[in-house]
Amino acid sequence: MKIYIILLLVTSLFGYLEWGGNNCAFLFQVESEVIYKLFTQPKSIIHPFILIPLIGQFILLVTLFHNKPNKALIYIGIFCLCLIFLFLFLIGIFSFKLKIIISTIPFFIVAILTIKNLKIVTR
Repeated sequence: MKIYIILLLVTSLFGYLEWGGNNCAFLFQVESEVIYKLFTQPKSIIHPFILIPLIGQFILLVTLFHNKPNKALIYIGIFCLCLIFLFLFLIGIFSFKLKIIISTIPFFIVAILTIKNLKIVTR
């Protein structure tokens, strides 16, 4: 199960963003700036689309260090991250940006495999 959690964390870092003025970044680049601002300018990052995925990653990171990861926490972490990845996927579709769409697919594949594995483990 831990390999799935690691893969979720890794794939969550490679979502691709594009915005006006030829600006683009991967989520790990944006996330490093967000974490820096968390300690220097905390009011500037208070937004659900920033905090919820960050909380999801933190929850998954915490479950990684448990001997027997809590399934509910894994589901919550996946859900928190799915919010931003669904949003990115829709942006990619509506703006016809193939790079954005492709960057979300690895996360969705790993999330689906993780959920299937969690259901198999509970049987």
